[in-house]
Amino acid sequence: MTTPPVSPPAPLISLTWTDHATGCRGHLVVDRLVRGVSSGGLRMRQGCTLEEVAGLARGMTMKEALHFDADRPGARYIPLGGAKGGIDCDPRDPAAYGVLVRYLRAMRPYIESVWTTGEDLGLSQDLVDRAAAEAGLVSTVQAVYPLLDDEAGARRRLADAFALEVDGIGLDELVGGCGVAEAALAALDRDGVAYEGARVALQGLGTMGGATARFLSRAGLRVVAVADVKGTIANPAGLDVEALLAARDAHGTVDRGALRAGDRELPADAWLAQDAEVLVPAAVSYAVDGVNQAGIRARWVVEAANMPVLPEAEALLAARGITVLPDVVVNSGTNAWWWWTLFGDIRADAEEAFAHTRRAMRELVGLVLARAAADGCSPRAAAHAVAADRLPVMAERFGWYR
Repeated sequence: MTTPPVSPPAPLISLTWTDHATGCRGHLVVDRLVRGVSSGGLRMRQGCTLEEVAGLARGMTMKEALHFDADRPGARYIPLGGAKGGIDCDPRDPAAYGVLVRYLRAMRPYIESVWTTGEDLGLSQDLVDRAAAEAGLVSTVQAVYPLLDDEAGARRRLADAFALEVDGIGLDELVGGCGVAEAALAALDRDGVAYEGARVALQGLGTMGGATARFLSRAGLRVVAVADVKGTIANPAGLDVEALLAARDAHGTVDRGALRAGDRELPADAWLAQDAEVLVPAAVSYAVDGVNQAGIRARWVVEAANMPVLPEAEALLAARGITVLPDVVVNSGTNAWWWWTLFGDIRADAEEAFAHTRRAMRELVGLVLARAAADGCSPRAAAHAVAADRLPVMAERFGWYR
């Protein structure tokens, strides 16, 4: 007799808002609260649904729990609950900014009390901060202020960290890519694959994808393909990552005038089928499905985006010996960096941020892959098992609100 799958518990808060001016819809899901607060970004994309946002909120609960280390002495950051916001609107639409302001104004009571948020797909942190100020908010993370020992010092430290740039790119953009790259490098190390010359293909050259490409390239990997809304740019000999980063717009679209003689323009899905050891979907959810997964030849799929590989596709990839490193592990570094900085576990310092991120991601990826090997399950199942082990401890120590 087969045991039926257990449905995830219903979220604490789930709501949909309709913009009176455009008819666009926005969603907020607070999956869980820890110490009365939740954490999760705000995305804007055409077609965003409540179901999508609910799945992302559950993922945030897992990400927060995975970064809870009950045995690490002196850690100030205590993980929060999981939440997510989403707006069904094309971020390139001229009306998008007004929609964002009105959404944040409508969500103001939740942002002031239980939901801390920031940039996600389709939005930059600068844009979110500007819209939040126009909506009358002190900050998009103000719900966590009552948990801080020194609110003024913490806010100053986070502002200083956001003001830092490394080689022309903001630290806040780079830390997430640093975490994704470190997850990929940890997987290569486990398989005994040398970095030098190992090939990587990415979908997305925005905040997460661009930073990931930079870190992997600087580690010695050869970036052979990147995809944006205009299609795929490929070069088997390796793309000039820095030139592409310099030629992208605010949405991660590359100016084709910056391409070199050996760079080729290919169809949008061509990034999937490149000869590469590592494939990094770093743009949209549901990018890899049961049909297009058949073209993937990479050894590892490293989920920099949220929910990019559908469950059916993941099962089919596993049957072909291709391992998916799950988003709840891979892209969790950005969220954790916010809180490490705000709570004071690290200073507003780029090298300290990168070192802390690399150490945390190495430990987490190692733990999850070891659990997967021991339990004979996928890394995603192992990650959920690790989180499930930690949730009761968090509930007992800090309060867990369903």
